[in-house]
Amino acid sequence: MKRYSDCPQVLREFLIYHENIMGQSPLTISEYYLDLRMFLRFIKLMRNDMPISTQLDDIDIRDVDIAFIQSIDTSDVFDFLSYLANDRAINPDSTSPDYGISAAARARKLSSIKSFFKYLTVRTKQLQDNPVADLEYPKLRKSLPKYLTMEQSAALLQAVSGQNEKRDYAILMLFLNCGIRRSELVGLNISDVYEDRIRVVGKGNKERFVYFGKACRKAIDAYLVERNQKELSDNRALFGSRDNNRISVTAVHRLVKKALLKAGLDSTQYSAHKLRHTAATMMLSGGVDVKTVQEVLGHENLNTTQIYTHIESTELKIAAEANPLSKLDFDKS
Repeated sequence: MKRYSDCPQVLREFLIYHENIMGQSPLTISEYYLDLRMFLRFIKLMRNDMPISTQLDDIDIRDVDIAFIQSIDTSDVFDFLSYLANDRAINPDSTSPDYGISAAARARKLSSIKSFFKYLTVRTKQLQDNPVADLEYPKLRKSLPKYLTMEQSAALLQAVSGQNEKRDYAILMLFLNCGIRRSELVGLNISDVYEDRIRVVGKGNKERFVYFGKACRKAIDAYLVERNQKELSDNRALFGSRDNNRISVTAVHRLVKKALLKAGLDSTQYSAHKLRHTAATMMLSGGVDVKTVQEVLGHENLNTTQIYTHIESTELKIAAEANPLSKLDFDKS
């Protein structure tokens, strides 16, 4: 945690807890660090008689202690959110910066603050009162994620060709049927493939099983015939690259874009992540309960709520079979 040497001890302990105990990703820890550092700097600026020219990023918060944090109330948080909405520069290095960050960015910073105070009140009990417990998030403009239609998905699968045809086809089938992330696909080992499901290691090293349909199983089997003839530098890997290493996230990105172009689809509008949206949308349109779909996708909030723990594995298998894409089969064997 030397990289957080500009933080007070209480904030460093929070970051250590979420990194080592909660197992959250480096990106999440970095966001907590930046958001909470900005928040504490703002509060200190408001509390102290500093020159009007003082820049928020220049404020030293290493002396902030639990007594200082205990003095923070709801109105202080409202002031911070108001600053973000009206006075925070979007592009501070510009000669004419715009001011006021988006509702989504403000919501993320409020989420970091909520996590910090929950840690102090519930986890470590250093504080009794949580000033943000009932604070509502800024309203976000709702926008539907982009996804492929059934016809576009079929066109994408049919477009797969070339030297790595069986590999690429199996990868696209896994994306469309299981809705896994690129990083999860890259991390798959041969031993993670079972008869009707795969074992996925998701965010925070949390494991889950995701079921797939018969067409997806067929695509994987066709690829495994080819894969078993190769020796990779990491021979556990399910998917290999041209240079016989484990396939990379970048390589997966390229192969998806290549298939999209061949299918006549706009590769600037769609990506591997959009295939994840497609899988979720198709499952929901097939009548699968939204909570089951969330478990299939491995959304992080399912690790902190008990409501989804009672879903039977048979329901997860039904989710895979209910996905209309599980019936698509363009034989590449």
